[in-house]
Amino acid sequence: MTQVSLGLDTFGDVTVGPDGQPQPMDRVLREVLDQATLADEIGIDFIGLGEHHRPDFAISAPEIVLAAIAGRTQRIKLGTAVTVLSTDDPVRVFQRFSTLNALSNGRAEPILGRGSFTESYPLFGHELQDYDQLFEERLDLFAHLLREPRVTWSGQTRSALKNQPVFPQLGQPMTVWVGVGGSPESVVRVVRQDLQLMLAIIGGDASRFAPYVDLYQRACAQLGKPVRPVGVHSPGFVAETDEKAQEILWPHYADMFGRIGRERGWPPVTKDRYLNEVHHGALYVGSPETVARKIARTVKALGIQRFDMKYSTGPVPHADLMECIRLYGEKVIPMVHDMLAAKAA
Repeated sequence: MTQVSLGLDTFGDVTVGPDGQPQPMDRVLREVLDQATLADEIGIDFIGLGEHHRPDFAISAPEIVLAAIAGRTQRIKLGTAVTVLSTDDPVRVFQRFSTLNALSNGRAEPILGRGSFTESYPLFGHELQDYDQLFEERLDLFAHLLREPRVTWSGQTRSALKNQPVFPQLGQPMTVWVGVGGSPESVVRVVRQDLQLMLAIIGGDASRFAPYVDLYQRACAQLGKPVRPVGVHSPGFVAETDEKAQEILWPHYADMFGRIGRERGWPPVTKDRYLNEVHHGALYVGSPETVARKIARTVKALGIQRFDMKYSTGPVPHADLMECIRLYGEKVIPMVHDMLAAKAA
């Protein structure tokens, strides 16, 4: 069995300080830099920064933060979780990532997506009614930019290109993923563009996504595309014991999902529902061994090659996030590798 890659994601959730008050965003961004530096030092494979345009998340320009991280790290892969391609220009996105790939000596791995929030649409002058067409066309253009030194392309959502070179061109190959929330059409789109599939599993048992992995493989065969690595992104948190992890995360989880739920008309979040998601769903929360066992089960059940844990969920203090990262890198990752090797033997 190919060794699975294990990474971390964050949206730069605005943390709280010792007084319980939200930290300024500039401080949060510097904390993210420290978190990524630690992740590199202890051997974590990937750090992904999500793009958002809201008061509860500090990262709106992930490529700039990733460039700062590149200057302080040696080996960790640098990506997004996700880049909201629908409301950005694919040419500029490509240029930013080809630049990052050069500066980091080939470590850039963007994850492109539509995102789960809509603030970027009015902010950048786009209409929600164009949600599907925007992403379809812009992903198509990005795929052309990734593979062709001169691009000829036309669509309805931006101006056409005719035999156009775009600089800087890639000096080294760049792996590109597409974040998918769980629609069959999205899975087939990834195959059609010959990119890599990243499943965002944020609720329920991960095994329910097995049909999407099967669809991906069948679509590759039918469309004559190579089967590439498949990944999963899910939230989690690690502490010394199950009880400590659950109790540290709970108030911050409740704060974030309560706020988002009020915006979207969801029912109030309860601790019972939270614990049910911890024990039976897509929350990877607990001691290193508990989290490692759950990750190993997901890897085995879906046959994936990459797992990224979103380690920040709500305003968890920076010190707790740093301890989570340390435990993930020093204890969870070795345990996952050992468990998968034992199952394969």
